[in-house]
Amino acid sequence: MMLVLLFMFLVLQYSTNVYSFDRSYCASRTKPSVYKDGEMVVAAFFPLFTIVLDFMSEEPSNMSYYVQLNSKNYQLVLAMVFAIEEINQNPHLLPNVSLGYDIYNVLFNEWWTLDRCITWQSGPKKYVPNYTCRREMKYVAVLTGVSSIISSHIATLLGLYKYPQLAIGSFDLHLNNHDQFPDLYQTASKDMSLANGIVSLLNYFHWNWVGLIVSEGQKGVEIIADLGAEMDKNRICVEFVEMLPVSKVSFLANIQLNPTRLLKSSANVIIAYGDSDFLRGLLFYLKHSLVTMKVWIMNSEWDIFLHSKHFILQSFHGSLIFTHHHKEISGFRNFIQSVHPSKYPEDFYLTRFWFYFFNCSFADDDCNTLENCAPNVSLHESPKNSFDMVMTEYPYNTYNAVYAVAHSLHEMLLHQVEEKQIRKSQDLIFPAWQLHPFLKNMQFTNPAGEQVNLDDKIKLNADYDILNYWNFPEGLGLKVKVGRFSPYGPRGQQLSLSEDMIEWATEITETPQSVCSESCGPGYRKSLPEGKAACCFVCTPCPENEISNETDVDQCMKCLDHQYVNTERNHCLQKSMTFLDYDDPLGIGLSCMALCFSALSALVLGIFVKKQDTPIVKANNRTLSYILLLTLHFCFLCPFLFIGHPNTATCILQQTTFGVLFTVAVSTVLAKTITVVLAYKVTAPGRRIRWLLVTRAPNFIVPICTLIQIVLCGVWLGNSPPFVDTDAHSEQEHIIFLCNNGSVTAFYCMLGYLGALALGSFTVAFLARNLPDTFNEAKFLTFSMLVFCSVWVTFLPVYHSTKGKVMVAVEVFSILASSAGLLGCIFAPKCYIILLRPQRNSIQGLRDKIHCRYKS
Repeated sequence: MMLVLLFMFLVLQYSTNVYSFDRSYCASRTKPSVYKDGEMVVAAFFPLFTIVLDFMSEEPSNMSYYVQLNSKNYQLVLAMVFAIEEINQNPHLLPNVSLGYDIYNVLFNEWWTLDRCITWQSGPKKYVPNYTCRREMKYVAVLTGVSSIISSHIATLLGLYKYPQLAIGSFDLHLNNHDQFPDLYQTASKDMSLANGIVSLLNYFHWNWVGLIVSEGQKGVEIIADLGAEMDKNRICVEFVEMLPVSKVSFLANIQLNPTRLLKSSANVIIAYGDSDFLRGLLFYLKHSLVTMKVWIMNSEWDIFLHSKHFILQSFHGSLIFTHHHKEISGFRNFIQSVHPSKYPEDFYLTRFWFYFFNCSFADDDCNTLENCAPNVSLHESPKNSFDMVMTEYPYNTYNAVYAVAHSLHEMLLHQVEEKQIRKSQDLIFPAWQLHPFLKNMQFTNPAGEQVNLDDKIKLNADYDILNYWNFPEGLGLKVKVGRFSPYGPRGQQLSLSEDMIEWATEITETPQSVCSESCGPGYRKSLPEGKAACCFVCTPCPENEISNETDVDQCMKCLDHQYVNTERNHCLQKSMTFLDYDDPLGIGLSCMALCFSALSALVLGIFVKKQDTPIVKANNRTLSYILLLTLHFCFLCPFLFIGHPNTATCILQQTTFGVLFTVAVSTVLAKTITVVLAYKVTAPGRRIRWLLVTRAPNFIVPICTLIQIVLCGVWLGNSPPFVDTDAHSEQEHIIFLCNNGSVTAFYCMLGYLGALALGSFTVAFLARNLPDTFNEAKFLTFSMLVFCSVWVTFLPVYHSTKGKVMVAVEVFSILASSAGLLGCIFAPKCYIILLRPQRNSIQGLRDKIHCRYKS
């Protein structure tokens, strides 16, 4: 009751708004409905008025209210009249039957809606419900909308009489409940793909951080679920969700929104979902709070007249609106231009529009006659382009609903004619419920060439036009088509957008961003801190040998073994093949060392051959010295098997040649040491081991020890020989060709045997180091084996701690160092005497040395 009193007060209250019914007595008078008679009549209940809030000060408590005629919703009336006129002029649809219309305004709440519905049923005096004072009931169907709340209220009442009801608003699953609303049909296409369309738009602009404002109730819960599922698939996060109650008086209920959360939000994209009443209430409330630098995505158009000049300009200029796509109805533009109060005198709303728009006046005694109007004007010339010249979504649904009723009537009448039930014109009056069997399965092609059906089981999902709201300069109020979304397009091509046509909100000069975290570029991956949303990540560099060549990857990708990571870690580069080559600085150095030492060993051998008859050469078994020098010469040449491109032959020869040559060298040192010991022992009287020295028994040590090593190498080669291998891990940018030893056990058996010989030689030499003799080389042998053992003991840990070319170089260096140690420690003192102290390398020199020793 309070709302009714409020409304009556508002209607009578004076207001300066150009649409308000408050300028004269005639302007405030209304009739129950806009009625035009016909043999059959289609009724309609549309919200033609809107209660508007106006903020007069910064305090929300100082709000005033006024009523205005909604020019956008009035297009529903025009679409309905246009469709009925087309049908009446169509000789192939309902021939010889005229359609009329009876259009009622419903406002704001359940009470008002039901009051108008009862008025329609019982007559203007509303005597008794369930009883009509009309002479005849010509009504065949009822059109309701645009809000699903209005349709559900009316359906609750009309369901008692089984009146066919066609809802022209957006498709609502709640109204699709045939148990609750068995007589209600929805003309709009399904909105099942709207969430997919919105998410496709978000993906197009790479927006993954949004706010969501929806109407409270079933539809709000559904869109949250649908959007949530699509957003989860596409890694889009919602910063906040506001559900606004839209129940009895939507514009008042929306005051419960807290704009502080919206204003402080870091999300630059806000999705607002609801019907036009919900959006209108939301927009008028936000009028008090400027919301700038935000992009609004909406599912419905609105029609608003505002006093505040900054509101739409700064808050909603640049909004993107999803609306159902449909073809243009030919003739509707001409119809809008031809509409005039004199042509439709029963339409008092049209008379009021003319009165407000074109500065007309009413005749003194007739509120239906206008005077002093501007000549030759039409609705499309109204201020601020209040009337669309093409059908928008809801008027198009109204147009289709009228045609659906007409086609159903046509089929029903044909069916009755076939059964000869119609005998006279009075038989055209029939109970409206008889139309249901024909409406349920109604499918037809409308004059625009588009398929329309009322069966929700086969109803298709809607295609969407994406409109961009332009209001710059202020008052422009254009909605420009900038894109389209079709759920039936190929995957990845469902959304088409003309980005260059989009006007963004004021102060935004480029495509806005709405992300919680900046994108992780190539070379980085996303890492999610605990407790944060999936979109609020931090960027972490890719691990070693992993890359990311795209933005916002969850995991980096490992490079293949033959590839390596560049510095930026965004590409895998091809590794080049390499080995210890002669062109390599390391290879050059080792090759030069090998050649120098090899030449030095050959020089020493030459000296010994030239001075073979001197005492120092003859001492300690000259033959063993020759064997040792020759072996060392080949040991110095052995590194050339390790340098250069490996092949099967060099791989087999590398370790076996090294093992055999060093076995010969070490066993020769052992034989020389035993020769020294035997030479001292046989000089003692009564010794019986002289035959060992005479028969040159120590010389057999060399072939015996070497034969054992050869057997070990033979077993190695027979079971698991070395082979050519590659090392892709030692060096980042290279794949190294090298020789794999095959059997690691065999390799270390070979080294172990060599080490045992070296240790035995060192032990014997160490024990014989102090034996008295003129040319006793036991001390030099001891020192040489100490150097040899030290080199190879050091070699083992270093060899295992290196890889690739360096590992090969370590082995080559160890071969050269140990060979040089033997050559230097054993033969350097002898060469010193031969070359620099020749007097000591003679018989006289030996006698003088012995004489000096005895004398001392």
